[in-house]
Amino acid sequence: MVTAARSRTTRVSSAGGGAIRSYESALKYLGEQTNYELMPRVRYNPAMFSLERMHRLMKKLGDPQSKVRAVHIAGTKGKGSTATMLATMLRSCGYKVGLYTSPHIVDVRERIQVNGEMISQAAMTRQIARLKPIAEKMGDDRPTFFELVTAMALCHFADSGVDVAVIETGMGGRLDSTNVVNPAVCGFTSISLDHTHQLGTSLQEIAAEKAGILKSNTPAVSVAQEPEAREVLRRAARETNAPLMFTGDDIEFSYRVESNRQDGCHTRICLTTPRSRFEHIPVPLMGEHQAVNCGLALALLDQLKGQGLAIDDQRAMSGLAGVYLPGRMEIIREDPRVLVDGAHNPASMRALMRAIGQHIPYDSMVMVFGCAGDKDADGMIAEIATGADKLIFTPISNNPRSADPKLLAEIYERRSGRVAQLAASLAEALQGACNAVSRGDLICVCGSFGLVGETKQILGN
Repeated sequence: MVTAARSRTTRVSSAGGGAIRSYESALKYLGEQTNYELMPRVRYNPAMFSLERMHRLMKKLGDPQSKVRAVHIAGTKGKGSTATMLATMLRSCGYKVGLYTSPHIVDVRERIQVNGEMISQAAMTRQIARLKPIAEKMGDDRPTFFELVTAMALCHFADSGVDVAVIETGMGGRLDSTNVVNPAVCGFTSISLDHTHQLGTSLQEIAAEKAGILKSNTPAVSVAQEPEAREVLRRAARETNAPLMFTGDDIEFSYRVESNRQDGCHTRICLTTPRSRFEHIPVPLMGEHQAVNCGLALALLDQLKGQGLAIDDQRAMSGLAGVYLPGRMEIIREDPRVLVDGAHNPASMRALMRAIGQHIPYDSMVMVFGCAGDKDADGMIAEIATGADKLIFTPISNNPRSADPKLLAEIYERRSGRVAQLAASLAEALQGACNAVSRGDLICVCGSFGLVGETKQILGN
């Protein structure tokens, strides 16, 4: 199911049999395509995730990816944050910047942005109208939902004449549809265990899939990695002849957490290269993990500077200071205080709990949690149990991958010896949480970006 904001148009057109003439018909057609994001189990192989199919589609579209200078970012967590910080800094330096991220929170158009503006309904309708006849001629090997959205993004960036497109991989990297780009530089955020049914059950296997975005003679920068992942990336870089650097090792990088009366608890970073000297830069997003992501964004910016882009460091820092990223440590209501975060694996949940402890003062925390059934619920609940005073488990609406709240509660009770509360819906869970808190307390909703989006819709109404 594709979730989107309500269109201003009212015309209705058949997406199945005829041409795309309205935004509603474009959404309908997109929502009818194979969407692995909503499937409980998906086999990961070149037939299901076909880069060759994506190349065929792009060729029929005139290979728009060849007209765009791209930065390609892979990793398990932090891709969206890193991509957004880099895109915002480039935009502040006067460049026209495309940004492609996933998943969306409320509106599918969030995934495709140019200079901070979502693709318009009219532009999306035009792109789907262009894509549909080409896709249908591909017969039984037609593109998936994610492949179509990726193609739409690359076409939109080429049509818009962007100077740089910052592109986040969906899952993995080697077979990901975004891997049709020939980037100017590649980036790797932190690699940890996630999508283990598809990418592998070890860090080495997962890192090998991420390393698939490396290209010959194309520089790459990675954050510090666990030794197993680090060695896989280094070996893949040698095999592809891709210069690879790590922040904190090949690139001088450090961060520290500070607290003062004016700014409260915050993080500052330093990063130095032969071309750039960024000293004591405030990180615009909360949490030590965001300091690491910010360091990677600065290192990628430095690489683009080395390739001839005119980067004004002061303008870039001004842009960085204004970064806003929905769904990551986002306070969406003050009375009662409600924080939402898309953390959906143990590593990101650990980072979330640590960041809340550092940045958000509270008396008691009520956690509303729901996740996909193929995620490491046990690992996430182990992290949650260290900080939540009360837990309410909920299903994720309109998602067949949603884990059963009863099973989540059993895991929690087995781990903690405490009883959790069950809710039949997120609306019921939020009502229960609101009834349980007082002025100094905090409600945290996490476990899925789908849950974050649904929370924002419910509380927005």
